Amino acid sequence: MLNHIPLNDALRSAIGNPDQAELLDSSPRSRVWWVRPDDRPAVIVKQITDDGDASADADTRFARELAGLRLAGRATGPAVAPALLGTDPSARVMVLEYVEDLGETADWMPGCAESLARLHALTGPADAGALPASSGPTAADAESFLTLARALDVPVPSTVPDELAGLLERLDPSGHHALLHGDPCPGNDLRTSDGVRFVDFERASLGNGLLELAYFRIGFPTCWCAMSVPTVPLAEVEDIYRSTWRGLTGKDVPGDLADACAGWLIQGDALVERAHRGTADQLARVPTEDFEWGYISARERLVHRLGVVAGMTRDHDHLHATGRLSSALADRLLERWPGLRPLPTPADRPWY
Repeated sequence: MLNHIPLNDALRSAIGNPDQAELLDSSPRSRVWWVRPDDRPAVIVKQITDDGDASADADTRFARELAGLRLAGRATGPAVAPALLGTDPSARVMVLEYVEDLGETADWMPGCAESLARLHALTGPADAGALPASSGPTAADAESFLTLARALDVPVPSTVPDELAGLLERLDPSGHHALLHGDPCPGNDLRTSDGVRFVDFERASLGNGLLELAYFRIGFPTCWCAMSVPTVPLAEVEDIYRSTWRGLTGKDVPGDLADACAGWLIQGDALVERAHRGTADQLARVPTEDFEWGYISARERLVHRLGVVAGMTRDHDHLHATGRLSSALADRLLERWPGLRPLPTPADRPWY
């Protein structure tokens, strides 16, 4: 094991020679080791791999993670990410501070929301170009959503196409420079004695922080462990995020949370894990097959998101018809497949 840890001479000189090591669980796109050098604190060694990917994609993920970690390292007070201790770009290796996770707790969401706001507030217009702009729904996603409604024989109000076109314009990341993690899901947030720190910045970008605050409402759209957050903790989480952002920036959070949630709703790729994104029109699959990701099926995820958007847009100036369509679509899915389950709450998650 020790001989297979990809540490060059410079990294070994910086952190010491490994004395103990353990290969940790990680995605197929990386290898991660816990390493304890001689008489020094333990560290994490992470290597971005090209398993199943073109090497150019692995290089991009490595560069994005490094840039995200370096920007996250600006945090004053409690850290929001592990410290970056060293790199070997030729092997796509980074050495990180080892952060001991205190484990799952029932009240994990408020601390996560606070750290998420602190992370988002670290960057501004001067950082444009340091990371790619966040990606969001496209015109093809909007058309796929409308096609889904027609396939399920749900009438589309005449104003919905224009509402979706306006939504795409409002979700344009131009002018937004919050440091987005890219996948702020349970498992990528470590609880410590001084707050939550985020790991795995391979999808870091710059954009509107509401895209990630929306995770709590819309069911954690890039996560296998989808869940439905009850109203009371949800209100607390969003208040903490907004007050933390305001305290750090002196301004209110820009944008509209309903827009952010609607953006996640119409993205079919948010129904499947990363390896399958961009490979098919996922919404087009919904009428003929129900495909699982983790413990939750695509239709179950979709019903939750439809209900969220319907509830948020009843009195919305720009998405009223889209909300009515969402409500009708949710009803139709439940009529055709009455066995669809609601998403589990954080207290009822089957994976813990």
